[in-house]
Amino acid sequence: MLKYITLREMPDLKEYAADWFHTKWGVPKEAYLDCMDAYLRGKTEFGWYLCLDEDRIVGGMGVIENDFHNRKDLSPNICAVYTEEEYRNQGIAGNLLNMTVNDLSQKGINPVYLVTNHVGFYERYGWKFLCMVQGDGEPEMSRMYIHR
Repeated sequence: MLKYITLREMPDLKEYAADWFHTKWGVPKEAYLDCMDAYLRGKTEFGWYLCLDEDRIVGGMGVIENDFHNRKDLSPNICAVYTEEEYRNQGIAGNLLNMTVNDLSQKGINPVYLVTNHVGFYERYGWKFLCMVQGDGEPEMSRMYIHR
């Protein structure tokens, strides 16, 4: 049975989660650990959200100030959205997106943004296309979405 949690609910998963996100996105593990530490210590409400199957992380996402793009005024950003391939098409990413947006909204953090090249997926969960943004070091523009 799948279980959805915030990292604050199971802080002992921090190392595992940082390593898991690192293997999916190639961002240094230390960058994830820094963000997770700030969240776990209450220095920020920009959290980390996980889907577990028993003790295995099968989906996750985080919230950071800026997801490596030129629109520094559009914050915070959902980042590192990932679901293990064999768990896709089961609503995991949608559940995590809704959980994240609801959690942030309850903390007075609204709107929320995300950068993606996907078209049609995020719209199903109430996200609206906002504008194109330039990713740091990327030649192509990416789509910026907003959730209010």
